[in-house]
Amino acid sequence: MSHDPVHDFDWLFGSWRVRHRRLKERLLNSTEWVEFDGTCVSRPLMGGASNVDDNVLHLPEGTYQAVGLRAFDAKTKTWAIWWLDARNPHSIDVPVVGGFKDGVGTFIADEALRGKPIKVRFQWSKITQSTAQWEQAFSPDGGRTWETNWVMHFTRTA
Repeated sequence: MSHDPVHDFDWLFGSWRVRHRRLKERLLNSTEWVEFDGTCVSRPLMGGASNVDDNVLHLPEGTYQAVGLRAFDAKTKTWAIWWLDARNPHSIDVPVVGGFKDGVGTFIADEALRGKPIKVRFQWSKITQSTAQWEQAFSPDGGRTWETNWVMHFTRTA
């Protein structure tokens, strides 16, 4: 029996407590991390071929909300992930695109930071029934090297 990748995010549905760890500055050789808590509630859409999560992030400078939206392309067997930040609600990030292999989801996009081209990578890993980890990394050199700048540890609440 083969695995249908349209179900790759089914494990995420439900409510989560999230512990965030984010670099204060990105691609500037920063070693200062900021830690804060948040929540995430995820549910399927379009019969499971997409999903959405409502995120609350309690940064030290103030709480904000964001939406993660994912959609599966049955032709290419890939997922696209968009991020919409309530602090800038008329702009949605470029989607990262990819999929899961051997229990790790890797999603890549070409983006810009401070006017320079970079690659963005999201990775989902360490997925169990009650925990998961998400990481964001940037590459200024076409993917040869990566700086992890945000790590989220998920613990299921419901």
